[in-house]
Amino acid sequence: MPNTLKKAERLDRRKVIGKMFVGGQGARSFTVFPLRVVYLMEPELKSQASVLMSVSKRNFKHAVDRNHVKRQLREAYRMNKAPLLTTLSLCQQQMAVAFIYLSEDIMSTSFIEKRMKIALKKLVEKLQEVQSNSEFHEESAD
Repeated sequence: MPNTLKKAERLDRRKVIGKMFVGGQGARSFTVFPLRVVYLMEPELKSQASVLMSVSKRNFKHAVDRNHVKRQLREAYRMNKAPLLTTLSLCQQQMAVAFIYLSEDIMSTSFIEKRMKIALKKLVEKLQEVQSNSEFHEESAD
């Protein structure tokens, strides 16, 4: 699997983004500091996992700093996304994921990558948990 981040893998549909951040729409979230991960199972996406990177203007006044952090996040995701995509393809699911940077400081790239790995691992675990629950419900319905 190539370590690329194509345009189709970027979340740009306003309708889906709106669903993720409006309460009661099925979106879930968790925090692995300095990241908050918001995810939503969405069948109408262009790829298995569509991602959104967000850095607050309140915490970083200069666009250069925001862009630097977003670049770090994209790179960390790009290098470590394989387990998530493998799990999504096995489960035949599509997911929208938003990574929101919470810290007010620029962290080192290695630290962000470690935290991204933890976040992606946790996301895979939650996906497997949802999949096993849905299989359980299908078996009990038979």
